[in-house]
Amino acid sequence: MSDKLWGDGGEEGDALLDRFNASIDVDRALYREDIEGSIAHARMLAAQGIIADDDFKAIARGLEQIKGEIERGEFEFRVCDEDIHMALEKRLTELIGEAGKRLHTARSRNDQVALDFRLWCMRQNRAMALLLVKLIKTLLAIAKAHTQTLMPGFTHLQHAQPISLAYHLLAYIAMFIRDFERFESSRKRCNISPLGGAALAGTPHDIDRQATAKELGFDGVTLNAMDGVSDRDFALEALFNASLAQTHLSRFCEELILWSSSEFGFVKISDRFTTGSSIMPQKRNPDAAELIRGKTGRIYGDLIALFTTMKALPLAYNKDLQEDKQSVFDALKTLGDSLAIFTEMIGDKETKFNAEAMLKACKRGHLTATDLADAAVKKGVAFRDAHHLARKAVALADQKGVDLSDLTSADLAQIDGRLAVLVFALDVFASMNARTSEGGTATSAVEAQIAKVEALLKTIAL
Repeated sequence: MSDKLWGDGGEEGDALLDRFNASIDVDRALYREDIEGSIAHARMLAAQGIIADDDFKAIARGLEQIKGEIERGEFEFRVCDEDIHMALEKRLTELIGEAGKRLHTARSRNDQVALDFRLWCMRQNRAMALLLVKLIKTLLAIAKAHTQTLMPGFTHLQHAQPISLAYHLLAYIAMFIRDFERFESSRKRCNISPLGGAALAGTPHDIDRQATAKELGFDGVTLNAMDGVSDRDFALEALFNASLAQTHLSRFCEELILWSSSEFGFVKISDRFTTGSSIMPQKRNPDAAELIRGKTGRIYGDLIALFTTMKALPLAYNKDLQEDKQSVFDALKTLGDSLAIFTEMIGDKETKFNAEAMLKACKRGHLTATDLADAAVKKGVAFRDAHHLARKAVALADQKGVDLSDLTSADLAQIDGRLAVLVFALDVFASMNARTSEGGTATSAVEAQIAKVEALLKTIAL
């Protein structure tokens, strides 16, 4: 007789079904969580008098030995064991005998895998949050060095208004702060233990779910056992959080790719993160940034894959849920790698922003047109009339073949005498520093934003 939990096997044709049914190649990554959960469960069973203390001690000792075997590469993972849970239990029974058979009392693989996967996701939420903090700190240091570095702000990828590089970086810092908050929020909201839910309906044994939850670091236990074994919201949240964080990285990479081109020349990315061409010796391809941008679609696919798996599952556990882990493992590894590489790339001492090129770009596209209109409004001109006058000034600059900021007081007087005294509004530095409203690009407003981020970072327990 086979020792499988289903069927007798033995036929050569069963090999394909065995491989198709098994998840051990994927869920072996949960061995640490499975061992931790099993030790906590056995400790609780002993405390409740369900198994003997000697059995618990043997179980704990055996599981620690198995953990060592796995980490030393001595453990044999076999398809015939189907999943990590049975692989560990079989090895445990080989090591300690009868006591190993008592470990699974008052639990099911349904609540066991839900526990392992949830533990893993909670830890990954924290790991991603910490990587985001490191990125935020790196960007903040760069921003503090560039509060006076002017560059064009864009809308529709057209020159719009003068801003500072620090201001632009703070826009991304704001995104990454939200990403950090999402991972932390998911960790807190989903930090509940499903262990003790058994197959779907709980157990007749006198267990203490709160005890195992506390030992494993959870804030509490799931309200309903049926929901506990079939819920994968925590995994979907992790995938959504990863998708959005990768989106923000991708947007930033897109800009770095554009800025590093000859057309912009705003940044030179460190050679560590670029590659040459096999045929064109002058090329410096921003491959790291392009790969981060490219891997965004991969994470989106992981999210949609699990949503599709979950969309029509009846309660409670179904074998479809075996497909839940691979997408999450892939997405969070991809995001983790992307965050680490991007942080190194943007923070590398050889990644340098070209302040001269950025300032030169501010002299193209008539970036101070809005400032001229705003200055006229402050002199009592109705905004719509002021807007019309500013458009005339832009047309004059185009006619003269210069930027709006190069017009003189005499040039403005040709358009309307009231504009002659407003030539100060055409200066790009003055334009940047005029926007003092909260969240604006003026140096004072940017320094206030930096102070807020620094205050937030001080509240984060690493």
